[in-house]
Amino acid sequence: MPHRVAVLLLDGVLPLDAGIPAQVFSRYPRLGYALSMCGVRPGEVASASGFSFLVPAGLEAVRDADTVIVPGYAPADAPVPAQVPAALRAVHEAGGRVVSICTGAFALAATGLLDGRRATTHWAHAQALAEAHPAVRVEPDALYVDEGRVLTSAGVSAGIDLCLHLVRRDHGAGAANDVARSIVAAPHREGGQRQYLSAPVARAPGTSLEATRQWALQRLAEELTVEALARHACVSPRTFARRFGAETGSTPRQWLLGARLAWARELLESTALSVEEVAGRSGLGSAANLRARFRQELGTTPSGYRRGFGRG
Repeated sequence: MPHRVAVLLLDGVLPLDAGIPAQVFSRYPRLGYALSMCGVRPGEVASASGFSFLVPAGLEAVRDADTVIVPGYAPADAPVPAQVPAALRAVHEAGGRVVSICTGAFALAATGLLDGRRATTHWAHAQALAEAHPAVRVEPDALYVDEGRVLTSAGVSAGIDLCLHLVRRDHGAGAANDVARSIVAAPHREGGQRQYLSAPVARAPGTSLEATRQWALQRLAEELTVEALARHACVSPRTFARRFGAETGSTPRQWLLGARLAWARELLESTALSVEEVAGRSGLGSAANLRARFRQELGTTPSGYRRGFGRG
């Protein structure tokens, strides 16, 4: 059976937010997704950009879906149509996923499903979401938040991150990386929304640490200290740590752990290497450490992950 994905467009929908799930969940038949674009009712849905979408289905597509995605809309504080919260709650109660991009989080909050849960939205609307829905634990810096069957993301490009994350959950890192390459997107971004806020001083040309990050990605099996990374970047460790945080929203240690886990997942999916060998090649050291990291970050074991996503 295909996994049915319904993208629910509300009045004032943000076109880029609507286009992201349409691209990710309709262009790759081998992944087994069946996409429906829908509104509260069939017909025209006005966008925030002066044109309309023509959707063939209404809320019946939401009720039949396994995953429902609500793209952002403007204004964010617009009343949610009365039928929408009940339809979204029904999906969740039936075991499906409900997902928002950007200000679509306001529609999810109207259902009560975000109460007591972590959630995010575009940084410019995070305070308004927290004030309007005080039971929601708003994380304004997160690119996306996964609370199991309730997921939220920040604006536009963070919607790409979240959709790729859903593919990764469903089909593994290899499939998500294939989709990311096809749409020319990063398979996984570290850091949070802070790295995209206006900086008081513009970075001078040639001062990015991207070359050092690429250098590190080719050497994940080696011992990579902040001092070694700083030497490659020709700056002091203190300056390196400060600039790294400004560019990525993450510490070097956190970034390296994320990169090593991503490479370990790829190796488990695509090779027959032992868990000990995967730990060594990914820079995570021992099989015990690899198992501990998988349990902490993914809620599974390396062997369990390989059984679920291995290609061989």
